[in-house]
Amino acid sequence: MGALRVGVLGPVRAERDGTPVRLGPRLVALLSVLVVEVGRPVPAARLMTLLWGDRSASAATLRSHVSHLRRALTPDPADARVLVTVGSAGSVGYQLDLPPERIDAWRFERAYDEGRRLLSDGATERAAAVFGEALALWRGPAYADVADQPFALREIARLDSMRRSVWRGHAEALCALGRYPEAVGQLVGAVADEPYDEALRRLLALALYAEQRVEEAAQVCREGLTLLRERGLDAPGLHEVQRAILRREAPPAAWPGPRAAPCLLPPEPVRFVGRTAEFERARRHLCDPMSAREALVVTGPAGVGKTTFAVRVAHTVADRFPDGQLYVNLRGFDPGGAATTPDEAVRGFLDALHVPAQRIPATLDARVGLYRSLLADRRILVVLDNARDAAQVRPLLPGAPGSAVLVTSRNQMTGLAAADGADPLVLDVLTAAEARLLLEWRLGVDRLVVEPLAVDEVVAACAGLPLALAVVAARACVHRKFPLGALAAELCTGRVGLDGFANGDAATDVRAVFSWSYRALAADAARMFRLLGLSPGPDVTVPVVASLAGLPVRRVRPLLTELCELHLVTEHAPGRYTFHDLLRAYATELAHTVDTPADRDAAQHRLVGHYLGTAHRAARLLAPHRDGIPAPAAAPAVAPEELADHAAALAWFTAERPALLGVVELAVRAGLDAYAWQLAWTLDTFFDYRGHWHDWAATQRTALAAARRLGDRSWEAAAHRSLGVVHTQLGRLDDGQLHFREALERYAELGDLVSRAHTHRGLGWVCDQRGHRRDALEHNERALALYRQAGHRAGQAMALNNAGWLHGMLGDHRRSLEYCAQAVLLDQEIGDRHAEAGAWDSLGHAHHQLGGYAYAVACYERALDLVRGFGDRYNEAGILDHLGDTYRAGGDPQAARATWRHALHIADELGHPAVPELQRKLTALDMVSLGPRP
Repeated sequence: MGALRVGVLGPVRAERDGTPVRLGPRLVALLSVLVVEVGRPVPAARLMTLLWGDRSASAATLRSHVSHLRRALTPDPADARVLVTVGSAGSVGYQLDLPPERIDAWRFERAYDEGRRLLSDGATERAAAVFGEALALWRGPAYADVADQPFALREIARLDSMRRSVWRGHAEALCALGRYPEAVGQLVGAVADEPYDEALRRLLALALYAEQRVEEAAQVCREGLTLLRERGLDAPGLHEVQRAILRREAPPAAWPGPRAAPCLLPPEPVRFVGRTAEFERARRHLCDPMSAREALVVTGPAGVGKTTFAVRVAHTVADRFPDGQLYVNLRGFDPGGAATTPDEAVRGFLDALHVPAQRIPATLDARVGLYRSLLADRRILVVLDNARDAAQVRPLLPGAPGSAVLVTSRNQMTGLAAADGADPLVLDVLTAAEARLLLEWRLGVDRLVVEPLAVDEVVAACAGLPLALAVVAARACVHRKFPLGALAAELCTGRVGLDGFANGDAATDVRAVFSWSYRALAADAARMFRLLGLSPGPDVTVPVVASLAGLPVRRVRPLLTELCELHLVTEHAPGRYTFHDLLRAYATELAHTVDTPADRDAAQHRLVGHYLGTAHRAARLLAPHRDGIPAPAAAPAVAPEELADHAAALAWFTAERPALLGVVELAVRAGLDAYAWQLAWTLDTFFDYRGHWHDWAATQRTALAAARRLGDRSWEAAAHRSLGVVHTQLGRLDDGQLHFREALERYAELGDLVSRAHTHRGLGWVCDQRGHRRDALEHNERALALYRQAGHRAGQAMALNNAGWLHGMLGDHRRSLEYCAQAVLLDQEIGDRHAEAGAWDSLGHAHHQLGGYAYAVACYERALDLVRGFGDRYNEAGILDHLGDTYRAGGDPQAARATWRHALHIADELGHPAVPELQRKLTALDMVSLGPRP
C-alpha cells in the first residue's frame, strides 16, 4: 500500500498515492480529533466528550467509528496500522500513529518557520519561494468540515494566525524583490479573507502604489479605515500610508522587517486542563477594546498555575495584538528577594521595542514616559508575571487605550483594583474532575482505574493544586510498581515546613509534596538540589552544576536526571536546567538549614570560580590581542569549560549573560571582590560586540567599587577607563571624559605607559565625538608615542588607524592613506584581525574621498569579511553604512539600497546610533527613484 497522507488545510481529507479515502462526516470528525492530538493517545472517555459532549455516550458507538476509520485508512489488514489502540479494557485510548510530515499542517508550520528565518537572514528570494510553497498547501479554511466543533477552534485559530503571518511575510519578500504584481495578486485574496488585518491591507496599498495604481491603493486604505473604525479600532500605520499615497510621497517604512513586532512570550503550554470559564472571561476582557483598558489581574495561591494560565491566554489572543507581545517575570516572590524593579522592566521593554541605547533616558520617570508614548498608537499585549504589589506594576501600565495588560500575582492587588480600575480574576484550585484528567494525562487511564479510591485520596491530598499534582504524577511515573495507595498515604502524613510560603490552609499546603519528593532522592542528588538554590541565574548547565557541587560531569548527569524525573528541576532547553520559584525557595531554605555556612561558602566560591574561569577563556578567544589579566587560579573541584573557538566563546557569553550578571553581584555578596572585578573585565568585549551597554556600565560600576574596597589603584584605573568607553558609546560624553581623566591620573601615578596610551585614545574618541578633531588627533599622537616607547605593537596599530582616520576627517586624505596602510600592515604582522578590520574601514573612507570607489569597495568588503568572522555586529553595521555611501557615490543606487537596508536591519536590533541616518538615506534614495509626480 502507498503512504497515507492527511490534509486539514481545507476540507479534512485522507489519501493514498493521490487517491482520496472516502470518509463520512462522523469519521471526518474522529480523524480531525486524532490529527489535533497526533502522536499522543486520546482516552476513549475524552474522545466521546470531544465528539459528542457527553462522557456517557455509547463506548460501543465509539469503537464502531474507530473500527470503520481504521479500515478506511488501512484497508489491507497486513498493512501497518496508523490508528492504534492503547491500554486495555476499561481504560482504552486511541492514537493516530502517523509521521508528522504526512500531515499538511505540519509541513506548513515547518515552511512557516523556515521562511521567517530566511527573511530574517536576508535570503529574500528563497524566503519568497518557501512562503509560496507554504501557502500552496491551503485548499480552503482549516478543518473546514469541523470548523464549528469546540475541539477544533483553538487549532484553527492558531493555523489562521500563522497563515496571516505567512501572507505578510510572502508579500514583504515579493515587494523587497520588486515583484509587485505577484504581491498584489497574493494580497488581494488575503485581504478578502482577512479584511480587518491592518498589516495585510497596508502591504496591499503599498504594493499597488509601487505599481502606480494610485487610486486603487487609496481605495484599499479608505475601505480598511472604515472597517476598523466601525470596530472602534484606530489604524495609525494605515493612516500614514494613506497620507503618503494621496500626497504622492514616498511611503515611510514601506516594507517593515519581520522583527518589528516584539514577541517575548514564553512557549505555550503543551497541555492545559480546566479553567474553561476563567479562560473565556480572560479572552473576552483582552479582546474587547473597552474592557482591555483596565489591567486584568490573575491572582490565586502559590502553585495554582497563574503563569501557565496567563501564557496560554496570551498566546491565544496574540493575533489581536499585531504590534507585539511584551513579557517580564517581575520575580515579586523570588526566594532570594531579587525582585525585578520597574526600572529594569521598563529598560527591557524599551530594548524589545528597538529603542537605541543612547535614546533611553536616565531617570525612571522619563523612561516610563517614553515607554508609554511608544505604546500610545500601538496594539500590544503586556504580560507582567509574578508581580509583588501594585507599586511594582503601576509604572508598567500603558498610558493610553489600545494595548492590554495581563498581570499575575499571589497578591490580591486590591490597591490596583481600587485606584487603577484593574479587573481581578481569581484562579481557584482544579475541580476533582479536572485533577483526575491531569493525572490521567500523566499516568495513563489504565493505572487510575485499578485504584479509584487511591486516586480520590491523591486528588484530595493535593487539593487540586496543579503543581502538587504534577509532582505526585512524577513520583508515580518514576516508581511505576508502587501502588497509588502507598503514595496517597505518604502524601497525607509527610508534612514538613516551608514557612516562607505557608498560607494557613493545610488543604492547599504543597510542603508535603516537596518534602517527600526530596526525601526520595539519593544523598548526592539531595545535596545537589539544595545547592541549586544558591545559583543566581535563571538556569544552569551541566558544567556549572558540576563545579557548584564539586563533582565530575559524569556524576552530575545522572543526578540531574533523577531531579528531572521527580519534577524538582526541568530541562527547559537542551542541557539547560531550571526550576519553579517555589522549588527554588524550598531548595534555598534547605541549603540554609541542612548545609553548614562553610559548605555554602565553598559552593558559592566554586560557582563564581567556574564562571570566572570560563569567562576568562572566552574573553581571550573574543579578543586575543587585548591586554590581558592573569588567568585566575582554579578553586579546588572547579573545572572551567573548554571553548573551542571564537564562535563557541560568543555563543557561551550569549547563553550565560543573565547568569553572569547575577554572579558578579553574588561575588560581591560573598566577599569575593577580586573575582567580581575580574568577571566584569571578562565581559567588556562581549558587551561591546552585542551592544549591551547598560549591562556593561552596571558591571563596571560594581568593579570600580570592588577595586576601591581592595585598595588596588590599577584596577580602579581600569574600571574608570572601561566606564569611559561605555559612557562615550552611550553618548554621555561628559561622563566618559570624566572617567577617562580619572583613569589617566591613576595610570600616571603608576607609571603605566601602555594604559596611559589606551586612555589617551579614549579621550581622543570623546574629542572626536564632540567634533574637536585636532584635539582628538593630538591625543592619538600622544598615544602613538607612548605605545612606541613601551614597544606595544597592537597599540601602535590602533593609534595609527585612529590618527589616519582623523587626518581624513580634517581633509588630508593622502596622509590618512599613509597612516591607515601602516596600521593594516602592523595588524597583519601581529594577527590582530579586529583592529585590522577597523583599519580597512578607514582605508575605504580615504579611497572614497579621493574618488577611488573601486578601491574603497574592496577595502570595505575586506573589513566586512573580518568583522563577520568574529561576530562584531555593531561594527558590521557601521561598515555597511560606509559601503552604501560608496555605492551611491559610484552610481550604483540599487547596491546602495540593499547595503543600507542590511545595515539598518542590524542597527535596529542593536540600537545603533546610525539608525536615523540610515533611514534618512534610504528615504532620500527612494524619493529619487520615484521621481517627480504630476
